[in-house]
Amino acid sequence: MEIEKIATAYTGLETKFGLPRQSGVVPSLTARIVMEKGFSGEDLFRGMENWSHVWIIWGFSRNEDAGWSATVRPPRLGGNTRVGVFASRSPFRPNMLGLSLVRLLSVEFGTKDGTVLTVSGADMADGTPVYDIKPYLPDTEAPADAFGGFSKAAEWTPLSVEDPEGLLACLPEEDAGTLSELLAQDPRPSYHSDPERVYGFSFRGREIKFRVDGNALILTDILGKL
Repeated sequence: MEIEKIATAYTGLETKFGLPRQSGVVPSLTARIVMEKGFSGEDLFRGMENWSHVWIIWGFSRNEDAGWSATVRPPRLGGNTRVGVFASRSPFRPNMLGLSLVRLLSVEFGTKDGTVLTVSGADMADGTPVYDIKPYLPDTEAPADAFGGFSKAAEWTPLSVEDPEGLLACLPEEDAGTLSELLAQDPRPSYHSDPERVYGFSFRGREIKFRVDGNALILTDILGKL
């Protein structure tokens, strides 16, 4: 079976580093899902306003040359414990398909980019190919007796974000809030613990610099903030 790209997602996050590890953990991170011309007609979205959330099926385009592995090391388990790829949400999968549950904020037709869906709680990088969009069914897709494997067993506490230089005040209020949520998720690999090491990632055209000391993430610089 061949699948065809129906849209492209844009979030302002250009690299894998800095992305939320799952959808929904950074509720304020929005994505613009720009539909391809062949999939932009209003008939395709008739009744869409009746759904609050949708599933996005997308491709791990940043992993295209990496291949797949039978076992993977989930970051939540410290990066050392291996589990089967089908017992994980790892991007190193045979078909490299991602699945994200997001809140549907709007569907707009006739914009300069054509038909655009805006969603929140995204976990995709800029330019991610989208292959399907499906409504979320709350009555059947949230079973009361479900349990979460290592994601529940390895629960963790978000970091406190410290901004001693007042750098966040230089950003638009919406971006500052979203960035704070992203940083609180601790973008570092789980096995890193050097409090002096400075990390960086790109967010909406700016380079974000930070370090982590214990449970505190210290914002050290935002390049291109003006």
